[in-house]
Amino acid sequence: TACLLDEVLDMILKVLTYNIHKGFNMTGSEFTLHEIKKSINEINADIVLLQEVVGSHAKHSKKISNWPKHPTQCEFLAEDNWPYFQYGKNATYPGRDHGNAILSKFPIVETENINISTNRWEQRGLLHCTIQLPLEKSVHIFNVHLNLLEGGRKTQFGKIKERISSHVNDKSPILIGGDMNDWTQNLHQDFITLTDFSESHVHLNKKFAQSFPSFYPKLTLDRLYFRHLSILSSTTLQDAHWKKLSDHLPMLVEFEI
Repeated sequence: TACLLDEVLDMILKVLTYNIHKGFNMTGSEFTLHEIKKSINEINADIVLLQEVVGSHAKHSKKISNWPKHPTQCEFLAEDNWPYFQYGKNATYPGRDHGNAILSKFPIVETENINISTNRWEQRGLLHCTIQLPLEKSVHIFNVHLNLLEGGRKTQFGKIKERISSHVNDKSPILIGGDMNDWTQNLHQDFITLTDFSESHVHLNKKFAQSFPSFYPKLTLDRLYFRHLSILSSTTLQDAHWKKLSDHLPMLVEFEI
């Protein structure tokens, strides 16, 4: 029992955030979801934050021979490795929808998908899950894909801040991750005004992670902000095969529990 307790106490929490581009490569010419699944399984993160995840797509399900039979891409990606998962439907169109998803090896004890859209062209959501970690610890996970327009991102930041204030204790650990679309890096200044928050890559490497476009990453769109967690590493996964799977590169961050 003592050895098991020591193992839990020394546990590393691996968190991956990844915009999967609806399961298609950079140009949308190749369906890569099966390769994405294989690749994220090999990373074996404890918690995975995904953006641009398809719920249903009537046209693709008929035309693409290896389109999964699962109700959503979230369930297809989770089935081998993550017993707990949540899909947040945000963008809905005739015959199709997509949104954010969270996959977890630990129980998701609470979840809510909050509409943070600011215009009719960009349907966005904030997927908030509370995940129960070992030793009765819990962490709040916020998975987001923010607007292309800076004014909209500023408004959405206000909604995120309001959600934290109304639903999260000041001492609770939080992760806010996803595709921030903040290539100007102006929104970062708002995030770091939140008490005790840091951005993982900036905290350790003194610069933002370059994650877009995947074939020649220059823009710093993908982020993971954290509070009340001890960070160990923050890496953009840049091996050649990742560049062929989506228009973004994934970001892997490790914390000590």
